[in-house]
Amino acid sequence: MTDTKTILITGASRGIGLLAAHALAAKGHRVFAGMRDIAGRNADAAKAMRLSALENGYDLTPIALDVTDDAACQAAVDAVEATGALDVLVNNAGVMPVGLTEGFSMEQTEAVFDVNVYGLMRMTRAALPAMRRRASGLVIHLSSSAGRFGMPFFGIYCASKWAVEAYSEALHNELETFGVDNVLIEPSGHGTDLVVTAPAPADQVRMAEYGDLAHGRDRLLGMFGQMFETDTTGTDANNVATVIVDLVEMTDPRPIRVQVGHDMGVSAVNNAVAPIQANLIDMLKPVYTGVASDA
Repeated sequence: MTDTKTILITGASRGIGLLAAHALAAKGHRVFAGMRDIAGRNADAAKAMRLSALENGYDLTPIALDVTDDAACQAAVDAVEATGALDVLVNNAGVMPVGLTEGFSMEQTEAVFDVNVYGLMRMTRAALPAMRRRASGLVIHLSSSAGRFGMPFFGIYCASKWAVEAYSEALHNELETFGVDNVLIEPSGHGTDLVVTAPAPADQVRMAEYGDLAHGRDRLLGMFGQMFETDTTGTDANNVATVIVDLVEMTDPRPIRVQVGHDMGVSAVNNAVAPIQANLIDMLKPVYTGVASDA
């Protein structure tokens, strides 16, 4: 590694965020690992991370961060910037509700979007001004293969990840002239506790009206659990952490999207849509930049 980066990761108390924090620190980067309630329910996770950093000589620091809180997002970015320029933001925090789409209350849906979409936007808005001023920076959004199609019983989750895809793609083009890169990672199913902690629909009246179909959630979660137990290579969450490291250290132009894990047809969708989207941008760019095309 030739260039040490200062990196802030959201949702780093467990899962992909935790793995990525350690993988990046092991490569010599300065990593700030964002966690909610760092003095409470995540106190043990923070303590374990500090001990690991000490034992391994990592520059790895737990930092208080709740992506649903505007002030907390800005405070975390400011705290990192106070130690040096923030080079990379990894928007990893997320929740994955599973169940009949109609069964999720509006309150539940708003809570999902508050983390998966608005939390990501809060963090990005907090980080971008300094990155733009320095004409340097990278924002990595953890989307999902579910951000490229709609899947039964994952409707709310898919909707939130579709929103992330659109938001990130717009930023990717808007930030191009500022030297700030904005990219997406699209993991398929991986063995993290997202499955174990997946929120279930709260509207039992609506659920009852679907009859046996309402139990589809349990059957799907069981299928994924079995897949994680039997396919420990293709569903290893370390695969995603490795891609995060690769994107951080990449010197060639970064792709706007990287799919990780079982393809599920996502690469075919990406490949088919890419030239259509590129043609649209080529058509619009002279308008929104005010610079005439060379063509």
